[in-house]
Amino acid sequence: MEERLRDLAGRLGEALAARGWMLGCAESCTGGLLASVLTDAPGASSWFTGAVVAYANAVKRDVLGVSQDTLDAKGAVSREAVLAMARGARGVMRADVAVAISGVAGPSGGTPQKPVGTVWMAWEGPDGVAVKRFQFDGDRLAVKRQAAREAMAGVLAMATGSGIGGDAEAMRP
Repeated sequence: MEERLRDLAGRLGEALAARGWMLGCAESCTGGLLASVLTDAPGASSWFTGAVVAYANAVKRDVLGVSQDTLDAKGAVSREAVLAMARGARGVMRADVAVAISGVAGPSGGTPQKPVGTVWMAWEGPDGVAVKRFQFDGDRLAVKRQAAREAMAGVLAMATGSGIGGDAEAMRP
């Protein structure tokens, strides 16, 4: 899995560099794993601006601009939260494209509405916005790795113009 993540990060970096885009990230349940994988790629500084690990809701609110109303009404693991996180990361990082991840990695913390493995992601770039809910299997590390992989795949799809696809909801900025 580690090697596949590194290969994907390398391909993503090439695609971002080809577009002249800089990437910023907002991570919650992945706890910086995505940023770590991205910075393992040689030359990452030419296409990666950085990440905010917004594990606490206060950071989502105060740094990324997720409204307290959204956090209270929808929760941190929601469509609305990741959309706001992606927009906030793009602004804070002064990035062309951003990805946001928030979920329940487990082994505890799940609910019937948001079981362990539930992860929401949003991608925002110059050509639009997309959001998608995932249900991953496995232990905590497996969920985090799957989330990092899907986050990179979504950015790669945006950078190559192929669209995120699947059941992702695409929107205009």
